[in-house]
Amino acid sequence: MSAISSIGVYLPLLRLERALGAAALRWSGLPASRAGHRAVAGWDEDAVTLSVEAARAAMAASLAPDDVVFASTSAPFYDRLQAALLVDALHLPQSCATSDTAGSRRCAVSALLRALRMPGSTLVAAGEKRPTKAGSASQLAFGDGAAAVATGPTGFLRLRGHASLAHDTVDFYSSREHPTPYASEERFVRDIAIEAVLLPAIRAALDNAGVPAGEIRHAIVPEPAPSTYKPLAARLGLTAPNHAETVQADMGDLGAAHALFGLALAVEQAQPGDLILLVGFGSGCDALVLEMTAPLPRSTGAREALARGTPLKDYTRFLSLSGQLELDWGPRSEMEQKTTAPVLERYGRLVLGFIGGRDSTGNVQFPKTKIPVNPEADASIPLEDVRLADEIGRIQSLTADRLNFTPDPPFNFGLVQFANGARVLMEFCDAPAGSLAVGDAVRMRFRIKSIDRRRGFRTYFWKACPSERPMMEG
Repeated sequence: MSAISSIGVYLPLLRLERALGAAALRWSGLPASRAGHRAVAGWDEDAVTLSVEAARAAMAASLAPDDVVFASTSAPFYDRLQAALLVDALHLPQSCATSDTAGSRRCAVSALLRALRMPGSTLVAAGEKRPTKAGSASQLAFGDGAAAVATGPTGFLRLRGHASLAHDTVDFYSSREHPTPYASEERFVRDIAIEAVLLPAIRAALDNAGVPAGEIRHAIVPEPAPSTYKPLAARLGLTAPNHAETVQADMGDLGAAHALFGLALAVEQAQPGDLILLVGFGSGCDALVLEMTAPLPRSTGAREALARGTPLKDYTRFLSLSGQLELDWGPRSEMEQKTTAPVLERYGRLVLGFIGGRDSTGNVQFPKTKIPVNPEADASIPLEDVRLADEIGRIQSLTADRLNFTPDPPFNFGLVQFANGARVLMEFCDAPAGSLAVGDAVRMRFRIKSIDRRRGFRTYFWKACPSERPMMEG
C-alpha cells in the first residue's frame, strides 16, 4: 500500500463577502448565506487551471508520479482528457498513466482511496469552478478552488481502514439539460445523508481500522446540508473538529476538492500518531481512517491560502466572472479565437509547459526554436529545455489597455525579464488596479489564454502575477 507524501492547495485571488451578495438580493426575498466569504475564480480560471496550481504545490516535494488523476464535477471538456493537460502543464513524462474522474463530489476521495490501496505513485488533483444560478442557495454557498495529493511508497499519512457505500442520494444534481445544480429540500437531505449514508459508512471504516470514534483527532466531513456534522458526531461519539466546516465558512463548498482541502488543513494541525477521518460524500460515501506516521515535511499552504486574497466588492462583476451575467462587450469581443489541432500538436507541450530553450552561450529564449535568436550561439547545437513556469521574473514594461478586449478590464500586459536571460511578452493576472509597477517581481500562473465560444474550445498558457498576495482585510 502507498502513503500520502505531500498535499498542495490553491484558491483564486478574489473573495466575495456573502453579506454583500445577500444584500444585493435582499429586494427579491430569496434566502442567501450571509456569513463568511466565497472564493471566486477569474474569467481565465477553470477546474483545470486551478488543479494545475494545486498540483504544482503538491509536486514541489514529490517525485514524478506514475499515474495522474484529474477529479472534478465541473471539467470544461466532456471529451478531452484533462489529466493529459496536467501532464503537459506540469512537464511530467508523457509515459504517465492518465485518467479523469467525475460524476460525484466524492470522486477525488475515491481516487485517493484507490491510489492508497495500490503500489506506485499517484497524483490526484481536484479542482472546481461550478456554474450556479443567480439567487440560488448554491450561488453563495459554493466556492472555487483546488487541492492535490501525491502518494508514493513513503509518506507521513497511511491508510488504517476504509469503507465505501454506494447510494443514489439526490441531494442535488446537475445534467447536460440542467447544468446548474438542482437542489432538494435541506431537511430531507440531512436526514437521508446521516441515516442512510454517513453513519453506516463511517462506522464500517472505523470497524475496519479497529479504532473507536473517540480516538479520531481530526475529521473532514463535507456537509451535504447545513448542520449535518454535529448530530452525526453525537451519534458516532466523534469529538474531533470538522475541518470541512472551516473551508465551507471561509471559502465555500469546493465540491470534489473540498475534502482534500480540509485534509490539508487537518495535517497542518495534526501530530504523529493522530488519527484523521476523511470522508467523501456524493452518490454514497467513501470513509478513510488515516494515521499520521511522521511530522509534516512541509506546509500544505492551506492556512495561508485562506488568509490571503482580495475582497470582491462588486456583485455585478461577480456575476460576470462566474458566468451568470453575459455582457455585450461590443465588436472588439467578436474576434475569432480558433486554435487548430496541427498548431497544438507541434507546439502544445512546449507552450503548456512554458518550455524555453538555452543556447550554447547560456542565453535562454522563448519560444524555443530550432535556430537560436542569439547570433553568437552555435546554431548546430540544439537548444536545451528550460522550464520558465517555476521561475520568478521582473516586470520590464507595463501597459493597462482598455482597447484590447478582456472579460475583466483592463487588459494588463508587458515584458517580463527572467534572471536566466529570457524576456517574454506576457499578460498579467491577479493584479488589482495600481498594484503593478516596473521592477516588481512576478510569478507564473497557469491560465486560460483564449476561449473560442463558437466552437466550444479553450486554450491555455501562463500569465504573470504579483509574487505575493495581500492578507485579507480583517
